[in-house]
Amino acid sequence: MQDKLSIAQRLDELGVRYIEGGWPGSNPKDMEFFRVIKNISLKNSEIVAFGSTRKKDVKPSKDSMLNALLETEVKTAVIFGKAWDLHVIEVLQTTLDQNLRMVEDSIEYLRNHNLNVIFDAEHYFDGFKDNHEYALEVVKKAEEAGAKVIVLCDTNGGALITDVQSIVERTKAELKAPIGIHCHNDSGLAIANTLIAILKGVNHVQTTINGLGERCGNADLCQLLPTLQLKMGLRALVNNKPINEQLKDLSDLSKYVYELTNLPPNPYQPYVGKNAFAHKGGVHIDAILKQPRAYEHIEPSLVGNRRELSISELSGRAGVMNMALRLGINLDKQSDVVDKVLNEIKNMEAQGYHFEDANATVHLIFLKALGYNLYPFQVQLWRVSTMKNNFKFTSGEVMVKVDDDVLYEASIGVGPVHALDQALRKALLKCFPQLKSVNLINYKVTVVDSASGTASTVRVFIEFKDNSFQWATTAVSDNIIDASAMALIDGYAYRLIVEKIKNFRIGNHP
Repeated sequence: MQDKLSIAQRLDELGVRYIEGGWPGSNPKDMEFFRVIKNISLKNSEIVAFGSTRKKDVKPSKDSMLNALLETEVKTAVIFGKAWDLHVIEVLQTTLDQNLRMVEDSIEYLRNHNLNVIFDAEHYFDGFKDNHEYALEVVKKAEEAGAKVIVLCDTNGGALITDVQSIVERTKAELKAPIGIHCHNDSGLAIANTLIAILKGVNHVQTTINGLGERCGNADLCQLLPTLQLKMGLRALVNNKPINEQLKDLSDLSKYVYELTNLPPNPYQPYVGKNAFAHKGGVHIDAILKQPRAYEHIEPSLVGNRRELSISELSGRAGVMNMALRLGINLDKQSDVVDKVLNEIKNMEAQGYHFEDANATVHLIFLKALGYNLYPFQVQLWRVSTMKNNFKFTSGEVMVKVDDDVLYEASIGVGPVHALDQALRKALLKCFPQLKSVNLINYKVTVVDSASGTASTVRVFIEFKDNSFQWATTAVSDNIIDASAMALIDGYAYRLIVEKIKNFRIGNHP
């Protein structure tokens, strides 16, 4: 529940008009959320509760779900009702007239208890295409009963843009109440359908952060807001902050919700994804350095994101020069170091390396090209073994040379990489106690080419963290333990030299 409370407060800061807090009556956690949120002061947002129309054979006053809405003490409730005759007859197994009475009775009951009602016409677009007269009857009945907003829902996510455009136009002509839109993304059109609905006069939009939701998700607020405000010039939030102030925290909000929901961020997510403003092609990078508008549709900082210029086999000299500057390395345009780095990058990517996120590995490539000896220790031997009989046992051994000392350590672990890492840390901590605060926060293995089956080449990616400092290394091998060992060694070595390399320049040697 605390996660929901935290997200609600972040949405309030953004300026979202309504925050749907859950479905009281369906589970104890949602009811508890409404109890607690009443004691939290929100500046911009109103918490609303979600529910459904009454059951087909139950009076509103006896319907547990409707009464649960009243118990939340919210000012506004969102209830859904069937607008597709197929659902009425085959799912609810009732009559079309009974469904209309269920819509009417439910809204009137809530209105008589001083609640504003937003009515979600579920499956409206499918229902309209099958039986437009009945779909219109449903929303008209909701309007007559006192619904504040009528929301047209593409619940199956299968409507095309032309469907949404024509149906919204025809429905708007029949209603006086404000119209809303609710789109699922099963055809990949949730944002497009939402935008066309807005252009046709819809002024209430239901979305989710990052598009999270049933099946393929819903329209993504993180894509919709910047499009409305930066491209269409429409005010989309309720507070009075300037547009750039409203949107500058959008990328952080997206990451925050991914973290709380234990989902990996989508790097390709428009506007807020890590790759949304990432460039690695040589032609692209050269143009971006001269004029960002050449390959960017908006300034990344407007949505709290940032530009990423990556090194890859597609990079040209301009990309290498730019990366060097970002790393604090001054290179002459004619320096042969540029060619050395470019050739090394191309050779390594041909082996299966990817450098987009491996900042420490890229930095080490530059420093190696500059002629520096960057490793304060040498791993002379490592070995791991796993045995399973009645129990599983994995051990790791390393032999590390530091100056004239040779250190041997062994350790056990839950698996071969963990055992090797523990043994390596034990050895290194004897000479480098500052590594005690280093933690591994991410470990990924990717098969580069699956044609060889279990003998395939793999790419290992490891992220490290020491307080607020984070870095990442990558390595490739046809042996997963070998790739892991290389990435681990580079990661610990990089942390040891990071303070020294801040001021490295050509001509200065350690």
